[in-house]
Amino acid sequence: MKIKIAVVGTGNVARKNYLPFLSQQEDVMLSYYNRTRNKAEGCADQFGGWVADSIDHLMQDSPDAVLMLTRETVRYELALQVLQHQPKRVFFEKPLVAQQDQAHVTEDDFEKGRELLRTARANGTQTAMVFNYRFFDQTMLARQIAAERNFGQLIQVNGFVHYACWSHSIDLIHLFGGPVAQITALSGVVEHTTSSMKAQDVAAAFVTEQGATGTILGTSGTSFAFPLYELLFSFEGGRLTLRGLDGDMEVLDYSGKRHELFNLTRGTSQWDQYSRSFEKSMDAYLDAIRANDEPPVPGTAGLQELQFEAALKRSIRLNRPVDVQTEFPLA
Repeated sequence: MKIKIAVVGTGNVARKNYLPFLSQQEDVMLSYYNRTRNKAEGCADQFGGWVADSIDHLMQDSPDAVLMLTRETVRYELALQVLQHQPKRVFFEKPLVAQQDQAHVTEDDFEKGRELLRTARANGTQTAMVFNYRFFDQTMLARQIAAERNFGQLIQVNGFVHYACWSHSIDLIHLFGGPVAQITALSGVVEHTTSSMKAQDVAAAFVTEQGATGTILGTSGTSFAFPLYELLFSFEGGRLTLRGLDGDMEVLDYSGKRHELFNLTRGTSQWDQYSRSFEKSMDAYLDAIRANDEPPVPGTAGLQELQFEAALKRSIRLNRPVDVQTEFPLA
């Protein structure tokens, strides 16, 4: 049985992170739509498949899944067009919606993301997100250790994050700690210009619904030559530190009084690890399609990430704590 995958958006993300893997799957048939047709034609020439003239044309083939791989700034409008055709499944790149780019998510982005998922739910469309950092070797090992060693409930989180990893890091906080109940945030006054992603620093303190406390600092002022994020998860029975795309994972095991470092093979760049995480993410998603099962990362994870960002921005704007679930309900 062939799986028909329709790709909307054939830029660098699609060509580098998705299509090399998808084109190697014997049971996958590819189709493409891009506003600049020659880019889609280039993908068809390189990876196989056919090119549609419009979203309507693309959806006439009744694909099994539509991959929304457009720039986040235009994803909302194109996703609405796709959802009008009531597809079986839609898979979103991250962030779900970011009309001004991923470093400048707004409250309106959350509202539009919620509209997309409401529309999908009303149409019976299953939604999924990429959030490929969940598929990093160190992330999967950290979850395994926390479970197998009975680390218990999460009690504290600390994060230092470059905006290039911002939405992923927020997703990892949700993955390990669950939904956030309250956020209080401040914004810096200096706009960093050391990378193409320019934005002011933000600092936020938060409490999860399960009672864990946390802090996270977002910046675009750190160097890409060094780890782009550091997340420390403190549990009742131990601590886990994740550092960068391919950095060491540190484990403090209180019960065994052990201090351990887990590292990847030296000489493997962070970008190799990054690329492999997309392959693992898509492999898991294709397996879910084959089994007609739930996706490994649901679409609600993308909305939950926008919920966190919207609450953070409101706290900065109004200079007060924000009750996340009340002021930005997911339902």
